[in-house]
Formats: sequence, C-alpha cells, structure tokens
Amino acid sequence: MSLSIRNQFAGTVIAVTVGEAMATVKVRLDGGQEITAAITAEAVKDLGITSGSAVKALVKATEVALATGPVENISIRNQITGTVSEVAVGPAMAAVKINVNGGGLTAAVTADGVQALGLVPGSSVVALIKSTEISLAGA
Repeated sequence: MSLSIRNQFAGTVIAVTVGEAMATVKVRLDGGQEITAAITAEAVKDLGITSGSAVKALVKATEVALATGPVENISIRNQITGTVSEVAVGPAMAAVKINVNGGGLTAAVTADGVQALGLVPGSSVVALIKSTEISLAGA
C-alpha cells in the first residue's frame, strides 16, 4: 500500500503499556532513536503489538514541529535531533527536510517559522512530535 505520509520509520517495540482505552508503545527506531506512540488498546491487540514486534512508525509532515534545540518543561516526549538538509519555502508554507540518525524526516512548517528560526541547510534542529500523532503499522 502506498501512503502520502512522508515520514515512515522502521523500528522494534521495546515496551507496551496498555490502559483501558489507550496504550503507549515505545519503539526503538532502526537509527537508534526512541519514540513513543499513543494508540488505542484495540489497535495494540489488532496489530499483535508486543515487546520485540517489528513496526513502522508513521508521522505526517504537518504534525512535526521544529525547534533549534532541546525543549524542556513540555509534554511532548518525542524530540528527535537532526540537521536540515533542504528547505523549500513558498509564500505561506515550507517543507524542511532533516537528516536524522538512520534516515530522513520532513516537517511542513510556516514560511514565517523558517525565517524566525533561521533554518538553512546545515542548521541543527530538534523535531518535536506528540505521541498521539504517531501511527503504527506492522512491518
């Protein structure tokens, strides 16, 4: 199946915590980074997700925020460091491609945001992704 979701990362489940309706799933991506996805308990069961399961983490580019350094005192658990490789700026929006350990990541941000952060190829950035914005698929 082909998807329009640009950000697709292979990884291995390292922990699953299931609640009544929702679950958190910690995944070690093939590049070594760890992320947490919040998905329904039903999805965990339907996908057969357990510790050691191979999964693919999916994140829409519009759900990726950028910062120029690590952010403290914030509820967003997923902070992936990288280096800007390309910036395509339009009148309103921009696509920022980022090299991260083990692959690439794309963030769709406003043109004003790119300017305010001074993002150019070579800039160090941190991609911020809420756990509720990460979907999981069987690998």
